[in-house]
Amino acid sequence: MKQNRLGASELIVGEIGLGCMSLGTEERKATAIIHEALERGVTLLDTADLYDAGRNEEIVGQAIKGRRERVVLATKVGNRRIPGQEGWTWDASKAYILSAVKMSLHRLGTDYIDLYQLHGGTLDDPIDETIEAFEQLKREGVVRAYGISSIRPNVIREYAARSAIASVMNSYSIVDRRAEETVLPLLEEHSISVIARGPLASGALAANRQPSKGLPDYELDELLELRERLKELTADSRSLTQLAIRYALSHPAVAVAIPGASSREQLLQNLAAADVPPLAQAEVEAIRRLSKANRYTLHR
Repeated sequence: MKQNRLGASELIVGEIGLGCMSLGTEERKATAIIHEALERGVTLLDTADLYDAGRNEEIVGQAIKGRRERVVLATKVGNRRIPGQEGWTWDASKAYILSAVKMSLHRLGTDYIDLYQLHGGTLDDPIDETIEAFEQLKREGVVRAYGISSIRPNVIREYAARSAIASVMNSYSIVDRRAEETVLPLLEEHSISVIARGPLASGALAANRQPSKGLPDYELDELLELRERLKELTADSRSLTQLAIRYALSHPAVAVAIPGASSREQLLQNLAAADVPPLAQAEVEAIRRLSKANRYTLHR
């Protein structure tokens, strides 16, 4: 599998990682998927303290015991559960980040995190304080690099200008091309890597799954028609799944795509994208003609 560097950090990742959110809470099944992913060249495992109220981190931590040196371990912070209250509150304060990282380390069973990411962010956050927290953790060796997970261009712009983030996790797929307008060019200019989440749009672009509902910019009939048109570009040697993941990887700012997998079959279909050549520029342009050039309407 092709290896890429995350921004200016020392982290090297395989171009296809594993988004762990969809693994579920059945530990044996989830562990088997993680182990197979690692055996097949995956290095980046992405989780968050939010997923299954911390249980996802625990499962990932158990699965990588004895394999820690083979993993670029990424998790996220910012969503805070307050005892006695329903749901989660947002907290990007330095104090909370320095406290939450200890809990994530415990659940993950490790003494360092390779990539620690702010799980969202707004312009109302104490951004300088948030950056101070990540920089302190980096100096202390608790994290090797840090980034943000955000789809808000105005927030991404602030961190690109004011911090040493290695990466931005952003939704990017054939049916969600919003990042192409401003985010991807900005990050490429700053040598900040994109971690492309949702390259299969929750299965809407997966080869062996038939969508039953539309997407924000696509009615169901439009989505089904797009799938058929895209299949004309797959030929016999490339599936729709492979085409979709390769599209997410086609932009030079993207270092890694992280499709999720809830079964071994899905994992293998996703990883097969590493076995086909990158898309030619003519193919990328053809896909862009067939799909919609979505635009951000909020948080520009």
